[in-house]
Amino acid sequence: MPQVLEFKLPDLGEGLTEAEIVRWLVEVGDVVAIDQPVVEVETAKAMVEVPCPYGGVVTARFGEEGAELPVGAPLLTVAVGSIAGELSADGAAEAESSGNVLVGYGTGAPAARRRRVRPEAVSGAGSVTVPAAEPAPGAVAGAVPAEVTGEGPGPVAVISPLVRKLARQHDLDLRQLTGSGRDGLILRSDVESAIRAAASATAESAPMSAVPASASTSMASSAGREVVGERIPLRGVRGAVADKLARSRREIPDATCWVDADATELMAARAAMNGAGGPSAGPKVSVLALLARICTAALARFPELNSTVDLDAREIVRLRDVHLGFAAQTDRGLVVPVVRNAQDRNAESIGAEIGRLTEAARTGKLTPADLSGGTFTLNNYGVFGVDGSTPIINHPEAAMLGVGRILAKPWVHQGELAVRQVVQLSLTFDHRVCDGGTAGGFLRYVADCVERPALLLRTL
Repeated sequence: MPQVLEFKLPDLGEGLTEAEIVRWLVEVGDVVAIDQPVVEVETAKAMVEVPCPYGGVVTARFGEEGAELPVGAPLLTVAVGSIAGELSADGAAEAESSGNVLVGYGTGAPAARRRRVRPEAVSGAGSVTVPAAEPAPGAVAGAVPAEVTGEGPGPVAVISPLVRKLARQHDLDLRQLTGSGRDGLILRSDVESAIRAAASATAESAPMSAVPASASTSMASSAGREVVGERIPLRGVRGAVADKLARSRREIPDATCWVDADATELMAARAAMNGAGGPSAGPKVSVLALLARICTAALARFPELNSTVDLDAREIVRLRDVHLGFAAQTDRGLVVPVVRNAQDRNAESIGAEIGRLTEAARTGKLTPADLSGGTFTLNNYGVFGVDGSTPIINHPEAAMLGVGRILAKPWVHQGELAVRQVVQLSLTFDHRVCDGGTAGGFLRYVADCVERPALLLRTL
């Protein structure tokens, strides 16, 4: 007789306590192999494919796509035992469990082919029966479809309590909505679309002041009338960024200093480096990689800025290793991937790692480990076409170097006016870890290396 095992949302590490279901990778009735990814979730740090440690038949899924689940909440149930081995043609599901909870966010083995349970394999009163788990509130469908249990007319869509609550708050009749989920399940996005449609219809047919508060957010305009607005939940990456920035502003007494630098020689050095290897050379070294290398050299001279503040102990903790973060804008919002042990890397190695992390950010494949543990951040806001900024420190770090666009400008060079490539550099720092003299010394050293790259070679 197969045994039904419950797989709960595992601890994803880095202090994460919840995750949002982005996409189910299996359906009820599928045969899954041990450590096969079964669901894609989004945490406050990354998109993660979660592998199931059991091999067998999926008997229930809990949580619709878009729902947030706390760590430890049921994800799905799997019937393991002899039926799994019989139904898996390649034998991938013969063992019941790997014992793993979250194997590096997925093991290296390829995911097994999705297979459905054959109705004839479980039909009949005397045949093997897959025990059904009682669905928890918010389960995507009834415990097991009819073709698995042999009971009932078919799957029963169970609407999430959160979705029902949202509908009640906005006086929506769920019976009047058409669900876009599997088996016609009404999702949160369906309810939110209906809310927006109702708000638009009301705004068109009534004065602004008559729009129900439950259907929209109202703000007073300069003309004294009310303006209809849209509520956007602060969750996922956006919510995590908001929390971190707000905490930084609350806790860190930051200050900013800046300087213009002549980057002409730096650009020439980069061109020489990238042209020296010929067509068979490796990836090109980016300006960001060169600036990152300059930062590691500057932090070796001014270690106060590679530190954090322990408020409970009232101590400044100077960190030995430089884990260099760089700000990257993605479709999911602002993320800060981290180049680990940057102090031990040359510009080429740093550039290669930046390239790998940037591609992972673009495709949504950054892991929580890729986004955690930074000690200093490099923020290249020049890619947005702006010259300067006073960024918020990436808590709990102590400083951030900002880099504006590199632009041809008139500049006094060797006593004469000339057109040079000029960049504005800014340093935002935690005034608790150092005074302005240290911050100014760090920024001046960075600027000197930008203007005279050979200085970096001489001081290594």
